[in-house]
Amino acid sequence: MSLWTSLEPASATVDPGGSARVRLRLRNTGDVVDEYRFEPVGPVAPWTRVEPQSLRLYPGTTGTVELTFAPPRTPDAAAGPNPSGVRSTPTEHPEATTVPEGNLTITPFTEVRAELVPPTVKGRFRGRPRLAVDNLGNTKLTASIGGSDNGDQLSYDIHPSNVQIEPGRAAFVKATLKPRRIIWFGSREQHPYTLNVVRSGTNPLPVEGTYLQRGFLPRWLATFFGVFMALGITFVMLWIAYKPAVNSGATEKTVEAGATLAPSPSATSAPVMPAPPATTSAPPPANSGADAGANGSGGGGGGGASAPKPAKPKPDTAATAVNRLAKNDPGGRHVCYRAYVQGDGWQKPVCDGTVAGTVGQGQAIMALNVAVYGVQGSAGNAMVYNPQSTNGQGTWKPNWTAIVADRKDNYIGSTKEGAPYMVTFVWNVGSGQLCSVVKISGQNWDGQTCNNARPDLNTAGHFDNSRFVEAIKLTV
Repeated sequence: MSLWTSLEPASATVDPGGSARVRLRLRNTGDVVDEYRFEPVGPVAPWTRVEPQSLRLYPGTTGTVELTFAPPRTPDAAAGPNPSGVRSTPTEHPEATTVPEGNLTITPFTEVRAELVPPTVKGRFRGRPRLAVDNLGNTKLTASIGGSDNGDQLSYDIHPSNVQIEPGRAAFVKATLKPRRIIWFGSREQHPYTLNVVRSGTNPLPVEGTYLQRGFLPRWLATFFGVFMALGITFVMLWIAYKPAVNSGATEKTVEAGATLAPSPSATSAPVMPAPPATTSAPPPANSGADAGANGSGGGGGGGASAPKPAKPKPDTAATAVNRLAKNDPGGRHVCYRAYVQGDGWQKPVCDGTVAGTVGQGQAIMALNVAVYGVQGSAGNAMVYNPQSTNGQGTWKPNWTAIVADRKDNYIGSTKEGAPYMVTFVWNVGSGQLCSVVKISGQNWDGQTCNNARPDLNTAGHFDNSRFVEAIKLTV
């Protein structure tokens, strides 16, 4: 053994965004001059700086190296004790490498950000905003959500009303606002309201929004109904006041005719004939429908048979979109795609570099529908959020999709209820080149990345388990 080391102190505490210093003392216990190289190791190594990074010592001499720990004020700097160490490697005797170990405790901090999406909602009977709550601290956040407004004009249905959010994650709370008074006629009214994020021992975090309540019927329609009813009542009153008198002389004429034409009793009078039966129309012949059709009328021909119901239109998928492009450009190369957005479902397909998904609305892409043309098919796989992650990354779906031929739909990710959001995805094609541009939550658009055909593949996004894919642009 040619090296003796000691950390002073062995344990240290640091605030995120601050720094702490520890000294490493070492002595060359060998019999030759040696140079020692130092390298931080452990989970806090990315935030550790060693000065100097190498030290030359004569036999029996002692030197000092300073370690500076500077964890960032981000959720990545997890609160609590973290092992720390520095690898010391002698140049002359590399087999005598030592790793002095210490303990670094990172203090907890809390930072919460909340945003209404959208900040203004409209409706006649209700409004449905969503509240996005981001835990930007390094400890688990527990909070309750409540609503209030001036004058108690709204009622609030909030789900869930209590949330627990891991560091670096976000939770989406659905709120339903209902006015206590319905506006039957008239213009819309504004109702400012506040959703409060309440944590134990701290002041509530207010997030303000506006609910625009629309009238059930416009004011001009109420005026129209009033004028119409007034005209109707006026007409009825005039009809009653000036109704013409109609007298019938039918009774008098009948009496006169009876007195004049009534025969006197006689033995030779002719017998009274019974009255003929009332004339009724004959039933139509069996082929009346055919005759009517032959004469051009066509009404009733079919004996009441109902017309066939129109077929439901097929959904517009990525394959139907790429087939339209292929029809107009049979020699070209195209990719069409659509995104399944959290809370909104499938969007309409877009093609060749057009944006799919949403930007800045806090809505994750759960699944993708991709179809290609002129590139010998496509395949893909998705990395999704993993709540049990220990390395800060998501988890890959179990299997890649099969290689789906040109003009056919390929699906990446999952649209099932409660499925995890998409952290990133990879895909490939059989010929040529493919490119992607990705928008990750909380970040700007990434630069374009391009790759060659299989077995090469294109990675669209990052592996950060705490962020999700918001929008994409694909080209081939």
